[in-house]
Amino acid sequence: MARIYSDITRTIGETPLVRLNRLAAGLEATVLVKLECFNPLSSVKDRIGVSMIEAAEREGRIGPDTILIEPTSGNTGIALAFVCAARGYRLVLTMPETMSLERRKLLRALGAELVLTPGEEGMKGAVRRAEELAAQDPRYLLLNQFGNPANPDIHRRTTALEIWRDTDGAVDIVVAGVGTGGTITGVAEALKPLKPSLQAVAVEPAASPVLSGGPPGRHRIQGIGAGFVPDVLRLDLVDEIIQVKDDDAIRTARRLAREEGILV
Repeated sequence: MARIYSDITRTIGETPLVRLNRLAAGLEATVLVKLECFNPLSSVKDRIGVSMIEAAEREGRIGPDTILIEPTSGNTGIALAFVCAARGYRLVLTMPETMSLERRKLLRALGAELVLTPGEEGMKGAVRRAEELAAQDPRYLLLNQFGNPANPDIHRRTTALEIWRDTDGAVDIVVAGVGTGGTITGVAEALKPLKPSLQAVAVEPAASPVLSGGPPGRHRIQGIGAGFVPDVLRLDLVDEIIQVKDDDAIRTARRLAREEGILV
């Protein structure tokens, strides 16, 4: 029987869980990683890209003249860009100028228009610029990944249930880096009722320990540590917050590639 997807957005999700062997050697636990790089544009943000746009479509907020706009550090913008390309929507992204050139090139290749903001202002500056542009032109629709309920909702409905199914419920701790907080919030909301003993652990940059009550700061871990506590993040569901140093994160990413064959 033929299995043909109607468009690229239908290929999102159902990503595999893979055991870490060499990096986890000697640990008294089985460590699994959920390979969200198997999504079409290679990140977990693909899920919220389609979720936020489909929510706006259902609510009748996208018309023929609508311009979607969003602040991004990269991956959410990439997710929105490929969904907008598939749907024929115009997209404007505001992002700190410190984000990688590779991300900028990819976003432009997907048809997105970029507005760069001062790097020292971080994500707060990108958010502020998106809000300013949206206020100036009624054609703009600000999707607001940091406050959009469609963000954690897609993780409740898909990510969490995939983890539960693929582990046969034998999951004790879920660890997630926090950018918007949508992943850890949605997963915890879905899994804690199924297993009350489950622990949700949030990871943030040590150089910007906002979730821990510290001050925002510049760091080199792209995709997490926005410098503020996002509206969609439910800290009441988070059991522990771990701060990770930039060098440790980069070193571990390189070890994952060399010792497990996994690029992150």
